[in-house]
Amino acid sequence: MSFTSVLLQCRAGFESECAVEFSEQALEAGCAGYVRFERNAGYVRFMLQSDALALLQQLSFRSLVFTRQWCACLEPFDQLPATDRLSVLLAPIASLPPCAELLAEVPDTTEGRELLPFAGKFSSAMAQALRQQGVMLPRKARAEWRMHLFVLSGRHLIIGVSPINNGSGLEMGIRRLKFPAQAPSRSTLKLEEAWHWFVPRHEWGERLGGGKTAVDLGAAPGGWTWQLVRQGMFVTAVDNGPMSEDLMESGQVTHCREDAFYFQPSKPVDWLVCDVADKPSRVATLMLQWALQGWCREMIFNLKLPMKKRHQEVQQCLNLISLGLEREGVRHRLSARHLYHDREEVTCYLDLRR
Repeated sequence: MSFTSVLLQCRAGFESECAVEFSEQALEAGCAGYVRFERNAGYVRFMLQSDALALLQQLSFRSLVFTRQWCACLEPFDQLPATDRLSVLLAPIASLPPCAELLAEVPDTTEGRELLPFAGKFSSAMAQALRQQGVMLPRKARAEWRMHLFVLSGRHLIIGVSPINNGSGLEMGIRRLKFPAQAPSRSTLKLEEAWHWFVPRHEWGERLGGGKTAVDLGAAPGGWTWQLVRQGMFVTAVDNGPMSEDLMESGQVTHCREDAFYFQPSKPVDWLVCDVADKPSRVATLMLQWALQGWCREMIFNLKLPMKKRHQEVQQCLNLISLGLEREGVRHRLSARHLYHDREEVTCYLDLRR
């Protein structure tokens, strides 16, 4: 069996951005293809004549902004029998590279989420049958690939694989976080998820640990500030709006009632975070100013996206920052991600540590 397509999972409504971004990167890698998707379906298929497995090894999963999960896949199974589906799947699956884990996935849509119970039960039975037949490795075995079962209906499935070291080990690429009841707003989950994506977990103690200083631009009512305080940081919260009283009682927060675009810190801080609702180009320009002035060592900020040309807008903002820093010889690392807890926005991370 050949792998002539790549399945890309994304937030529903962002299929076009996901498709354009992946197509551009594939073309740069010398691999032409075309996309198939339906609006609000939550996934895209990139069709190609060359080997999709090789393409996934060429591209960097973490460089993609709008793709949550990917896999090189076999031709879809769209006429499976209502019973004994496994017997139909065993032979094609035997052609997959050796895998030790199987992710059960569905489109992240209302209809798709209704299929999660079936996907979970079927993937469990499928993994058991594959291991019994020696097609799938034991759970703790070392493998270079993971298997994906993408369920579109009880009779329509897509099966594929992704590289262990170049993909997401989370089902559907989604990190599910529990909303902390003490936090002032649900936006708190955006910053927590951003840290999971941009900061390796084993470095949290060093880079987020107690005693660090931070500025939160557009802080009210304090969703992001709450995360900073939780890590033990001392925070300057900048916003003309009111902050959570419970948060202010922590003794770790100084509230500055100022416009985020005019605030200047008295001395550099470890972290800048910014969730200001304004034009993305204006926010990008502000972030560039902070970086050039040396006012922080690391920053996480959101770019609120327009209704159209969202991929183009993100690239323009990232280029504005990168080119501005390169002109001044400032070493940096800049990346972006459309996180699960984001909606019409993209979260960016800028590392300015020397």
